[in-house]
Amino acid sequence: MELRVLPDVTAVAKAAAQTVASRARSAVQSKGTFLLALSGGSTPWKMIEAISKESVPWDKVHIFQVDERVAPEGHQDRNLTQMIASLGSHSAIPAANIHPMPVNNPNLFEASTNYATEIADLVGDNKGIDLIHLGLGPDGHIASLVPNDSVLDEHDRAVAITGNTYQGRLRMTLTYPTINAANEILWLVTGASKLEMLGRLLEGDESIPAGRISKANSLIFADEKALPDLAKNKS
Repeated sequence: MELRVLPDVTAVAKAAAQTVASRARSAVQSKGTFLLALSGGSTPWKMIEAISKESVPWDKVHIFQVDERVAPEGHQDRNLTQMIASLGSHSAIPAANIHPMPVNNPNLFEASTNYATEIADLVGDNKGIDLIHLGLGPDGHIASLVPNDSVLDEHDRAVAITGNTYQGRLRMTLTYPTINAANEILWLVTGASKLEMLGRLLEGDESIPAGRISKANSLIFADEKALPDLAKNKS
């Protein structure tokens, strides 16, 4: 697990955007496509806006969602709504290359199965999604893998529905097997509210959901406010 510390949220978003754009160019050059999965959150929207202004072969990029709230299409609670707004008119990604989680399907179990198939069809013979972006919740959650939810123990499904509502919504989420199969995991961790959980993540605390994510291929961009003492002492 590699940690890079930046001064503030803006610097984190810019550095992450440059990293994603670079990975996209390399993947397209080597295998023809780049598969990216995005989480929600305020810092990611800044990153996405910055990515949209980078040199990216958008016609070869496919964007998936890491998780999504079960809410009406266009609702402000939806990560997709914020993602599309952040991409704006700057990126030239074809609409067909954005793959929304089908949370408006009345059969959510079937919908999650279909989304897993959609991912698998594009991954093909490759190891997994090229890059998955994750945030870190103040309670240690990542994606919609939240403390004490039955979805934490889901090992047979690539995409699943949470067993409980979280902040008032059921969620569709990528599961641990799918996230840990990614070629690279890019974390964005900003703000003092993340300080405790970033410390526990860096210490390998598997009692929090974030602690069960593969460390071998993880890159963390954090701002100084989120940096725990243990990381400061190592720098």
